[in-house]
Amino acid sequence: MRHADRQDGALPSLSHPRIPLLPHADPTRIVVWRDAQGVTAAQFLFDVQQLIPLLPSSRHILNDCHDRYRFLVALCAIMVAGKINLLPSTRTPETIRQLRSFATDASCLTDQTNCTIDLPQTAFPTLPLWSAQDDAIFSIPQLADDQLVAYVFTSGSTGLPVAHKKTWGALVRNVQAEARQLGLLSKADCTIIGTVPPQHMYGFESTVLMPLVNGFAMASAPWFYPADICGTLEQVPSPRVLITTPVHLRQLMSMQADLPKVSLLVSATAPLAPQLALQSEQAFHAPLCEIYGSTETGQIATRRPTASQEWALFPGIRMQRNAEDTSDERMWISGGHVEIPMPMNDAIELTADGRFLMHGRMADMINIAGKRSSLAYLNHHLNAIAGVEDGAFYMPPEKTSGEVTRLQAFVVAPTVTVDSILAVLREKIDPAFMPRPLLQVAQLPRNATGKLPQAALAELAASFAHTRPEAH
Repeated sequence: MRHADRQDGALPSLSHPRIPLLPHADPTRIVVWRDAQGVTAAQFLFDVQQLIPLLPSSRHILNDCHDRYRFLVALCAIMVAGKINLLPSTRTPETIRQLRSFATDASCLTDQTNCTIDLPQTAFPTLPLWSAQDDAIFSIPQLADDQLVAYVFTSGSTGLPVAHKKTWGALVRNVQAEARQLGLLSKADCTIIGTVPPQHMYGFESTVLMPLVNGFAMASAPWFYPADICGTLEQVPSPRVLITTPVHLRQLMSMQADLPKVSLLVSATAPLAPQLALQSEQAFHAPLCEIYGSTETGQIATRRPTASQEWALFPGIRMQRNAEDTSDERMWISGGHVEIPMPMNDAIELTADGRFLMHGRMADMINIAGKRSSLAYLNHHLNAIAGVEDGAFYMPPEKTSGEVTRLQAFVVAPTVTVDSILAVLREKIDPAFMPRPLLQVAQLPRNATGKLPQAALAELAASFAHTRPEAH
């Protein structure tokens, strides 16, 4: 990992335009709902100013606030102070060790009483109480378009975190485009409810920055359980937008009760099974949009899966192959909020008019008996089977003993049999890709954002290694 540059551009530039922290100048506008209590723009900016002198002295600060409002206040205080937010994708001991080598002055601001992050820690303080008299000093901070405000991190092919700079202007343009793409510009009074942690790139963009930059309100607490999500939806005013993941949608669909009304469902982090998308729209009586992007590029496309499998690029975003290297099969993203052209590691097929189909990650492409397919394609057909609540194919590593490596699959399907699932699969996929075996499990080892790590699937497969039934 490259070390953080001490002159990395975090401080404002006088030669670039400045963008306000809030898009409006109304001190009474609700910015956040906390336990059904509204926090006004005046109170929010008061809290930001009160936190600035209490921040760690280091320039690079890992924002470990789990309460979404504290995360927002910390994010903005760090930016206004000319410091830099560190937002790693995971907080494992190895990630933190690599983070320390990247930014040797790194410290942690946390609202967790049992935080185990091995960095100098500062507890999020109890801030002075705001009163309406403070409206008289209402002033909106302005940040330079090119101000570096955060480093986000992905895990590269080596497993080490890879840092990516995020400037204020690029982030603003990204979530303005997101609001436009989702049709929210006509819903300025909407409330954003998120089930995704704010430290995750999708949660950071959609549940924190999008409401801040576009003048929407957001709900504060970290809700993960279905009853809590529904309780929060009922507490905040309409129109309501639920920013969530397939794993949380699946949990919500299991509730034996009417679900609160929302205006829009938004999903990301993992592919959404077709029947779950349709079931979610019917249960909430609202359209569902999926978002596509990466930590490197931010969000770049959306689709409504019940209407089309095609993705539509954000305005200004370009997707094309590398004209200077014909051997490069990747699509490169540029334009719009993407400041530096970035490659995508997904198998993508351009269609027309800024639209494309995605066939899974290039690393997921498999070759069996001279035939090619992708795990995403196989997973699509597996999850489209009636009665399959969740499912995933798994290709074990090649064996060195010369023994044939068998494609496997796992399903959560308590109401249907393995034989009936296999019968449907035989009609949909080539015989070379039939799973041997197909195993029923109580649940798949998805993480908090609904992703299914390869290591977790490998561990699940290993647990069946000595009890595997005969191949079908």
